[in-house]
Amino acid sequence: MTMATRIAVTNKGMLQQLDTPQAMYDRPANMFVAGFIGSPAMNFFPGKIKKEGGKLFVETAGFTVAIPDERAKPYFDYVDKKVVFGIRPEDVKNPQFMPPNIHGEKMSAKVDVIELMGNEIYLYLVSGGNSFVARVDPRTSFKAGEDVQVALNMDNFHIFDTETEQAIR
Repeated sequence: MTMATRIAVTNKGMLQQLDTPQAMYDRPANMFVAGFIGSPAMNFFPGKIKKEGGKLFVETAGFTVAIPDERAKPYFDYVDKKVVFGIRPEDVKNPQFMPPNIHGEKMSAKVDVIELMGNEIYLYLVSGGNSFVARVDPRTSFKAGEDVQVALNMDNFHIFDTETEQAIR
């Protein structure tokens, strides 16, 4: 990503997205691009869009999170339909060190593995049978085997159509 002003991502010879590195990272066209750009790769959770009152939620096997109202409009057509919820590891936070002014939604998970990286910690977590990765503040003191709360930065989530794997926008 640091070597070009534009990148072409292909899969099996088919162009998936041609864009700036930052645009691909922030707004991947599909699940392939979302999983390809970024390290560690984006976390994916099979789920459904649910509606309660006028509010939308993403429901997965391990957690349910509210979609912020200002981002909800494109998902009303997907109520009660299967989707894939995507979130990058850096948007899975230790609630104790959550930045201010973001839409944080808490969820429960079990810590499987902790990888100390110096300036950050990679947590390998499990929730509802789904394994996923979090990049958290180095002051985090979670222990392997511990049941913890993490918070998802819902300002940076992605939702993909299960059949086409295209981003829903």
